[in-house]
Amino acid sequence: MGVFPVPSTSCCRDGGSLHGPRDVVPGDFICQLEAGNSQESGDTWEGGAWIASVPAWPWGHFHRGGGGGEAAEIGSRGGTKTQGTQQQPGSEGPSYAKKVALWLAGLLGAGGTVSVVYIFGNNPVDETGAKIPDEFDNDPILVQQLRRTYKYFKDYRQMIIEPTSPCLLPDPLQEPYYQPPYTLVLELTGVLLHPEWSLATGWRFKKRPGIETLFQQLAPLYEIVIFTSETGMTAFPLIDSVDPHGFISYRLFRDATRYMDGHHVKDISCLNRDPARVVVVDCKKEAFRLQPYNGVALRPWDGNSDDRVLLDLSAFLKTIALNGVEDVRTVLEHYALEDDPLAAFKQRQSRLEQEEQQRLAELSKSNKQNLFFGSLTSRLWPRSKQP
Repeated sequence: MGVFPVPSTSCCRDGGSLHGPRDVVPGDFICQLEAGNSQESGDTWEGGAWIASVPAWPWGHFHRGGGGGEAAEIGSRGGTKTQGTQQQPGSEGPSYAKKVALWLAGLLGAGGTVSVVYIFGNNPVDETGAKIPDEFDNDPILVQQLRRTYKYFKDYRQMIIEPTSPCLLPDPLQEPYYQPPYTLVLELTGVLLHPEWSLATGWRFKKRPGIETLFQQLAPLYEIVIFTSETGMTAFPLIDSVDPHGFISYRLFRDATRYMDGHHVKDISCLNRDPARVVVVDCKKEAFRLQPYNGVALRPWDGNSDDRVLLDLSAFLKTIALNGVEDVRTVLEHYALEDDPLAAFKQRQSRLEQEEQQRLAELSKSNKQNLFFGSLTSRLWPRSKQP
């Protein structure tokens, strides 16, 4: 049975004719002009508007087993009157469709599982196409397929989570080659570069002010390693652009990190270096969560051209190296409690400089007093002349 809104019409009382534009609807359109006529014809006045009866469309609402001669009456302000009886939709329709969907999902899942086991459960083959024997050859065929599939996905998961090697860097250089006493691990994005995107240019990376000064001052004291959570395809050309003079010794990318709780963590124990002489600089504390006292957490650079953080970082790390600190963790542990380690370092440096200037001023004043009293004593009690 179809239900349609009454079209906008203009009715007049002269002869019951209709004037003005009207919409054409299938079947008879009845517009009652007076309440008396509506009572005779069986139509009613509901909600302040006349109700018109419109025969159902052939393609209207279909009900299982319903007849096409039923019509609904609808007013512009509410209230409906239904002639005849309507049958509610059958409850077996959605249930049947749900069963069919479940059957299809089950068949697809079973087929996908069988395909995965068949593809990844076979023996690996060599270059000639011959099967390579493994530890599962003595098991039944089905067990072989299942165990090989499980081993494949387990190894793939380990490849994502674990670093690519337990020793990410080669052994330190031996004499006569020069090996810096400390190792500096730097993140690329947020520390040295700032990514920017626009519709016109796409992705661009802005160099942070002070990169050249940082590399030049620290290269003799630190073995500089770029260890980034970016992929190698993205980071390799960026490193070439920020280091045209070759101050960076090694480059490590996302595959060398340890994936933990949604974060790419840099495990210092896999660097093949003494952890007591490794400093990690990153803008995320989660990046060095396994060795929190080996790291310096900076605020991510927002692209400001007046930034001087790298110059302060250079002074901080240079001070550690020139003082010959045996274990950098003792120093970094103290600054790890600060929200801004470099700002805290600058404040302490300023305070030490003031104390040193005050000490030198007092020493100079004491020397002047000693000199005055010495000259006065020599005048009052001159030394005897030597023969």
